[in-house]
Amino acid sequence: MRRRDFIRIISGSAAAWPLAARAQQASKPMRIGYLAFRAPLAADDAFLERLGSLGWIEGQNIYVDRRFAAGDMERLTKSAAELVHLNMDVIVACATVAAKAAKDATSSIPIVFAATGDPIGQGFVTSLAHPGGNITGTSFDPGPEITTKQLQLITEIVPNVSRVAVLWNPTVPFIRTYWRAAQNAAGKLGVTLTSEGVSDPKDFGTVFDDMDRQHVEALFVLSDSFMTLHRTLLAQLALKHRLPALYGHDQYPSAGGLLSYGPSLPDLYRGAAIYVDKILRGDKPANLPVQQPVKFDLIINLKTAKALGLTIPPKITTEADQVIE
Repeated sequence: MRRRDFIRIISGSAAAWPLAARAQQASKPMRIGYLAFRAPLAADDAFLERLGSLGWIEGQNIYVDRRFAAGDMERLTKSAAELVHLNMDVIVACATVAAKAAKDATSSIPIVFAATGDPIGQGFVTSLAHPGGNITGTSFDPGPEITTKQLQLITEIVPNVSRVAVLWNPTVPFIRTYWRAAQNAAGKLGVTLTSEGVSDPKDFGTVFDDMDRQHVEALFVLSDSFMTLHRTLLAQLALKHRLPALYGHDQYPSAGGLLSYGPSLPDLYRGAAIYVDKILRGDKPANLPVQQPVKFDLIINLKTAKALGLTIPPKITTEADQVIE
C-alpha cells in the first residue's frame, strides 16, 4: 500500500470516530432523577405525559430513576446524594423540601423543581427572572392574596360562619406571610380566625380537640409539604370533628378533603417537564425564568360534603374544575 493511501485511510477513519461517538451518545437514553418527599401523586403522571408529548419516551430515549421518600427526611437526603452519585443529566425535585435536598447535594447537575414554595426566600434562586445557578422550575407560590378567595369560598359553603381555624406550619417562613394575609382578609369578610400551628403529626389530635373547645365552625389549611404529606389524616380528622375544610390544592379532596382552591399541581408539573426538555436539549437552568402559577383549580368532594350534611351551593359546583362524587 502506498504511504499516502495509508495516511488517507487512517485520516478518514479518525474523522469518522467522533461521528460514531456522537451517534452512540445521541442514541443513549438521557437520565432523569425524580426526587419526592412523599409517595407518588397523580401530578407525577402529568409530568411524564408532558415529557412524552415533547418526544421523551421512558424506555426509549430517557431513563427515569424515581425516589419517593414517603415523608422520611433522612431517606430524602440519602436519595438526593445517590442521584448525584449516579450523575443524572437532570434532577427533578418535587416540592420545597425535595428542592432543598437536591440543591444541597449538587451545584453542577441541573435541577428542575416542581411546585416549590417561595424559591427566592428558600435560597434556591437569586431572582425569578434570572435564577442564576443550576436550579429553576415552577413555583407553587400564588401570592398571599389568594387567601381572600379561599376564605370567601368558606363563607359561601358554610352559611353564617363566624369562626374559622387556620391550620399552618409555623416552621415554614413563607407560610407566615399567608397567615397574616388571611388575618387581613378575615376582617373584611366578617369572620374571626384562630391560629393552630402544628409541625409534628403527633399534635394533630390535640389541635383538633382545641378547635372543638373554641367552637370552630370551619377549617382553613395553609398548604406546605408537611400538610400535604398528612392530607389523608387531616381529611379524616376534619370529618370526625364535623369541620368543613378548605385546602390549597387538589391532592386534599382526592384524599377525602372537602374542598380545595389553589394552583393546579398537574399544570405546574407539566411546566417542569417543559423545562426538563429544554435542559436536555442544551439550555441552562440559570437562563430559564422560574414559572409562576397561572392555572387555579377548584375541586369539590361531594361524598365528603354529604357525610358532613353540607349542601354545596350550585354556583360553586358550576364553577368547579372537578367534582368528586
